[in-house]
Amino acid sequence: MELVELKSIKDALVGLPGINGLSIEQRKRLTIAAELVANPSIIFMDEPTSGLDARAAAIVMRTVRNTVDTGRTVVCTIHQPSIDIFEAFDEVNWSYEIIIRVHM
Repeated sequence: MELVELKSIKDALVGLPGINGLSIEQRKRLTIAAELVANPSIIFMDEPTSGLDARAAAIVMRTVRNTVDTGRTVVCTIHQPSIDIFEAFDEVNWSYEIIIRVHM
């Protein structure tokens, strides 16, 4: 809970978004925590900051950084990051095309 900075709300109900319970940003951090339970060495995240304002996105990305600092590898897709979030990445790979695989 400390790694994802949710210790202060450890007894809270998840609830319904926007009505009660955890905020969207807290839910995203809870999802990361749930994935960490299996102790994976690599974690893939698709748009972890999607739908968040700048403050909430920074908090979620701090959780991602905390995860990396434990020795895990995190691979994530992200569109239009703020300069602060962009500079927080250790490595950036650019993709300019869509790759489509067909399995038959």
